[in-house]
This record gives sequence, structure tokens and C-alpha cells, in this order.
Amino acid sequence: MRLYILIFLVFLFSTCNGTSNNKNKPVNSSNSNNAVKSLSAPVDTYEIVKTYQHDDKAFTQGLVFVNGFFYESDGEYGESNLRKVEVETGKVIKKQNLSKDYFAEGLTILNDKIYQITWQENTAFQYDMDFKLIKEFRYPGEGWGLTNDGTNLILSDGTHVIRFINPENFETLRTIVVNDEKGRPLMDLNELEYVKGEIWANIWHSEKIGKPNHIARINPQDGKLLGWIDLQGISPDDVKRSDENTLNGIAYDAAGDRIFVTGKQWKNLFEIKLKPKQ
Repeated sequence: MRLYILIFLVFLFSTCNGTSNNKNKPVNSSNSNNAVKSLSAPVDTYEIVKTYQHDDKAFTQGLVFVNGFFYESDGEYGESNLRKVEVETGKVIKKQNLSKDYFAEGLTILNDKIYQITWQENTAFQYDMDFKLIKEFRYPGEGWGLTNDGTNLILSDGTHVIRFINPENFETLRTIVVNDEKGRPLMDLNELEYVKGEIWANIWHSEKIGKPNHIARINPQDGKLLGWIDLQGISPDDVKRSDENTLNGIAYDAAGDRIFVTGKQWKNLFEIKLKPKQ
């Protein structure tokens, strides 16, 4: 009997000791903190450095700053065009209309060639800097935004997927997938700009995800969401006029380190400076 009691006591002690060790075992705070951090992304806001005039009839789909001028792609059937614009005055100094069968979308300039894509026509145009058409390309799916990383074109198609494109033949080289802070697909990626090694993307009607007039900052290597730029209230007179007066134009002046933004049919174009949101 004493032997049984002794065995029972040993078993009870070892069980209690194991439970105690589990209770006192430290939680991996690093993993816990990382889980919390993964649900949020840093947010920058803005201050307006300067305001410029913008054609409020221009349905802005792509915006680029090159050699002291803006180049803009404007959409809608029967009104789509490519234009060169004076920065200080907003004056259109060169314009190329597209056929009424095309809805122009994103725009970028790489190696002194202008690339302009179309919405549902599966067609991209390559021009010289005088707007002379050099070549047409075909590609699958829709075209929304367009930028470049100095080597390849970067295209959005209205989904959460971004394509890297060979500028010589418009073939897709690779893709990245963009998710939000909770791991859900970040849809409606629209007009793009490549800024300091990041892809900046307008989100079409970003108010639908609770982020009115927000720009997403994206890692071009893996699609990771790096943060947001909150431009709420930047042009209140414009966004009240129509459902489509949404933010949709980002241009970066790398030499002057200047950021420009505008929207569809906005009467103003803004140079902005980012600052952390409090």
C-alpha cells in the first residue's frame, strides 16, 4: 500500500510541476507584436506646397512629369487623348486625340518613348516624344494604370494584381499580388507612379474601403502594402461635383523630388509634401 501511495505522490508532483512550468513559460512577445503590427500600415498625410490650374474637362487617367512638362492621358469614349501641358499655367501645348473606339487609361514615359494603354480594347500605343505613333501592342485583360521602374513597364488592371511588362513586346514578365492589412485582396488598383523604389497606386473610389482619396504604397518586389497616403479633403470643391471626380493622377519629379497629384475633371493640380499622420 505504501508503495502505491508513493507512486501516486510522485505522479501528482510531476503533473503539478509540469503545469506550473507551462504557466510560467514566457509568451513569445515578438510574434504577438508582429501579429498586431501586421494589421496596420503607416499612414502619411500631406501639406500643399503649390496649387496649379488643371483642365476640369480632362478625365485624368495617367499623369507624368518629364523635362519640365506634364504629360497626361485622358479617358472616356469619344474624348480620349494624349496631351502635353505647361506646369505653371495648365495650358495644353500639344494634344493627340484617340479614335472614339478607344478609352484611354494609364500613361508612362520610358527611354524617350511614351506608352499609353486603353481600358477594354486590349491595346497599348507607343509614341515618340512628338506624339508620333511608333507601334501598337496587344495585351490580355483590362488596362488601368501604367508606370515604369526604369527597365520595365508596370501595369494595373483593376484587380489586386500588378504586372511587370516588357516594353519591347508588351509580354508579361512577372506579377505581384497586393493585399490589404488583413490579407484581403486590395482591388481596384488604378493610376500608378514609381516613387523612390515604391509603386504608388490610386484606388478607384477608395472611399468604398473606408479610405477616401487614399494612395497605396506598394513594394514592387513582393506586393506588400508598405503604407497609405491620406489625401482626404485636398480638393473638396472637385469631389462634390460628380461621382467620378476622384483622385486619379500621380506624377513624380525625381530631379526636384516633387510630388504632384490631381483627379478626374479636377480644376486644380497640387504639389504636395508628405508628413506623418498624427
